[in-house]
Amino acid sequence: MQENLLNFAMDSLTYYHTLGLFTKITKILMAQPKILIIYTGGTIGMIENPVTKSLQPFDFTHLIDNVPKIKKLNYEIHNIQFHPPIDSSNMNPDHWVEIAQSIEENYANYDGFVVLHGTDTMAYTASALSFMLENLHKPVIITGSQLPIGEVRTDGEENLITALQIAAARDKDGEPMIQEVAILFEDYLWRGNRSTKMSADYFNAFKSNNFPFLARIGLGIHFHKEALWRQKAHRPLKVQTEMDRNVMFIHLFPGITEQTLQYLTNTPGIKGIVLKTYGAGNALTDKWFVDLMRAAVKRGVVVVNVSQCVNGGVNSERYMTGNALSAAGVMSGYDMTSEAAITKLMYLFGMGLSADEVKKYLHCSLCGEITI
Repeated sequence: MQENLLNFAMDSLTYYHTLGLFTKITKILMAQPKILIIYTGGTIGMIENPVTKSLQPFDFTHLIDNVPKIKKLNYEIHNIQFHPPIDSSNMNPDHWVEIAQSIEENYANYDGFVVLHGTDTMAYTASALSFMLENLHKPVIITGSQLPIGEVRTDGEENLITALQIAAARDKDGEPMIQEVAILFEDYLWRGNRSTKMSADYFNAFKSNNFPFLARIGLGIHFHKEALWRQKAHRPLKVQTEMDRNVMFIHLFPGITEQTLQYLTNTPGIKGIVLKTYGAGNALTDKWFVDLMRAAVKRGVVVVNVSQCVNGGVNSERYMTGNALSAAGVMSGYDMTSEAAITKLMYLFGMGLSADEVKKYLHCSLCGEITI
């Protein structure tokens, strides 16, 4: 008798526990998603001036008037605007901080964030935010357009609506489907710190050549679950607001002179250099070149070798030229994009790390930006 009562009690507890969990999940899934749009500028938010015929930003509070389909999503949508909106060519680390702080201040109140941004520097912003938003557990979807949203024929409307849907997407447990910074453009969702702008003319303007898509957009949104970033543990969001600008690119080309390189590598205050080399990380083997690289490294400058090619990465052991750079103390950037490499240096030096500490973290995947 007592055993039967005990079994009944245990079954009841299990039932009500399961029912409570089911109810909780159901409430999560049925809740109206809250999405915050952060409009920084760019073509997507432009309209044509009827007098000058040039493009100019419009007041984004009239977003619903310009994209009435948004009402069909049944989301609670709010927006923040940069004043004034900026052309993405003028984007700089101060603007990245403004975006990151806007997300931090509103993080607890929204399920996801959509950042509207010009295309020219979008990959830099996506890479920077991926590092700055430490422990991110919610979607930050960056999108824009090649044509203004007010045009009769535009990619802006579709990109915005899809970005909102992805920001609101949840898995079967009610967790955000996307828990990282990503770029949504036309048919694909890409990891932000793996993306590069590939075209100034086509709607599919971005691509991630060394990492698969996070989602493919067709009649539905098909997530590539194996590619999605997941933190090992849930920790509170922490925003890094110091980005050290004392970094630079050096893009190699046939005929570059010793005088030019000597001037660049001795730039006052420089801490990091992203060296854009040929093929699998190759460069000229002239003694003066290798000596300049070695001298820069000895002065404490962190030099990272990334490939000029959009596909593949640096393999310093494949050719003698790459070996020479490695022997001089130049770090391999493996398959990092140049956008990720330069913003990662800004981020690491911004934390106040020494050159040796920066080198250590360069060969770590902080948020899926590199394949070791």
